[in-house]
Amino acid sequence: MASNHKPSAARPVSRGGIGLTGRPPSGIRPPSGNIRVATGMPPGTARLGSRGGPIGTVGVLSSQIRVADRPVTQQGLSGMKTGMKGPQRQILDKSYYLGLLRSKISELTTEINKLQKEIEMYNQENSVYLSYEKRAETLAVEIKEFQGQLADYNMLVDKLNTNTEMEEVMNDYNMLKAQNDRETQSMDIIFTERQAKEKQIRSVEEETEQEKQAAEGIIKNMPPEKQVKYIEMKTMNEKLLQELDTLQQQLDSLNMKKESLESEIAHSQVKQEAVLLHEKLYELESHRDQMIAEDKSMGSPMEERERLLKQVKEDNQEIASMERQLTDIKEKINQLNEEIRQLDMDLEEHQASRTAGILDCINKR
Repeated sequence: MASNHKPSAARPVSRGGIGLTGRPPSGIRPPSGNIRVATGMPPGTARLGSRGGPIGTVGVLSSQIRVADRPVTQQGLSGMKTGMKGPQRQILDKSYYLGLLRSKISELTTEINKLQKEIEMYNQENSVYLSYEKRAETLAVEIKEFQGQLADYNMLVDKLNTNTEMEEVMNDYNMLKAQNDRETQSMDIIFTERQAKEKQIRSVEEETEQEKQAAEGIIKNMPPEKQVKYIEMKTMNEKLLQELDTLQQQLDSLNMKKESLESEIAHSQVKQEAVLLHEKLYELESHRDQMIAEDKSMGSPMEERERLLKQVKEDNQEIASMERQLTDIKEKINQLNEEIRQLDMDLEEHQASRTAGILDCINKR
């Protein structure tokens, strides 16, 4: 039956030595669906003709084609590969996603292992770094000691090179030793004072903590309304402290600005004169405002006259009252002076009579 049909141009022949040369243009596609190979095999897998000889073509593939000019795969001939890679799988079923998930899990596991190795390496390097750091500190102390010894040896070599007497060297040694002893004693005193201060600070902190706990206990034992009031007052106190801090910062800023302006004024005669003029202007404006206020407080001439007359009357009444009080006081003073004089006279008479009685007793004996 295959001999009754003409070969189709829908697919080129296989590589069995067919004598077709050339290649159809890439822009021309063979017709699909109308021409089939007359074999019992499924479409797409049948081969055209045999390996023996040439087979004619129809349609647009009338030129001679060489099979060697086309790319070949294991399944036969294929078209040229384009730059874009199409989907590798048409049906994305469960096995596809499981495979994709396994590949991602494998990649994550690999990356986690890599990071774990890096962490272990970092920890090892960190431990080595700490040991190196401790070693470096120890070596730094040793280097400092060696530098001190080297300085001593250099000074000794200088003394030997300059033919310094042994007595002078000993004097320098004694002087340095005395200075070192004084500094050591001073350091001991400072260290002792520091320990005392630290002890005092700890004691104050403990007392503060005790007072804080006592205050918390008092607050807990308060009635609910007082606790609410305490919380409100505490919140207000914190707010006021924040405002105080803000105002203190503003004050510090203004003080710095004032100092800066004063330093600028001190180096400029013109600015100093301007400051003096501003101060004088401020004084004059204050005096003007005071005079305006006094003028406003003063009424018309008649009102001022009445006010003065009233003030004079009040002053006269006050003076008369004070004079009466003064007269009364003078009378009381005179009365008291008279009483004192009378008491003095009575006392003198009593003493005289007593003295006379004593003398009589003495004479009788």
